[in-house]
Amino acid sequence: MPQIPIYLMPGMAANHLIFQYLKLSDNYQPYYMHWLMPEKDESLKHYVERLRRQIHHENPVLLGVSFGGIIVQELARQIPVSQLILISTVKHHHEFSPFLKKVLKFHLYRLFPSKFLHQSNWFETFSSFHPKFKTRIKLYQKYMDLTHPLYIDWSMRQVLQWQQNQNLDHYLHIVGEKDHIFPEKYIKSPKIVIPEGRHDMIIFKAKQISRIINEKLIY
Repeated sequence: MPQIPIYLMPGMAANHLIFQYLKLSDNYQPYYMHWLMPEKDESLKHYVERLRRQIHHENPVLLGVSFGGIIVQELARQIPVSQLILISTVKHHHEFSPFLKKVLKFHLYRLFPSKFLHQSNWFETFSSFHPKFKTRIKLYQKYMDLTHPLYIDWSMRQVLQWQQNQNLDHYLHIVGEKDHIFPEKYIKSPKIVIPEGRHDMIIFKAKQISRIINEKLIY
């Protein structure tokens, strides 16, 4: 029996290494998707049209983390997919927290220090404020490699202005109990909650997530 293709989309600014601890069933062949630099004033729809050129199979499984979860939902509007796996993300703009809704309403995302993220030594600068953060910050440096201000500003706008108007079919939604970006309490069922899972649980809770995916995937 041929392996079923599963395409994995990382979170904002992240690379495929966030999936290195994910252990999928041998029935599936993973393919890693990569962020593109957005064009000036590019719409999310057009961006996804460019991104879908990375998909070379019919009816694949799509897995997305955080902003990547939004991306795979948008991809599912443009191509047939057999299943969506959403991790540390939302499946509707109504699942945003009140805080994120205020950020959008008052355009507070314009204050996000994207130019600071673009500085090559920002991880070291931040970690110097408290030594306990140094190991984790160094780890994030390994996983984040697209921090250009154009990309960060564009991505923040796309997340906060995203409007989901369709009902999803054949999806698996995995959320973290302690996710402070997309809090679990605002996310509607059906969902599977990872105890103690934070927004970065694809790295630190990979074993639990792998088990759930392998149990729930449609063969």
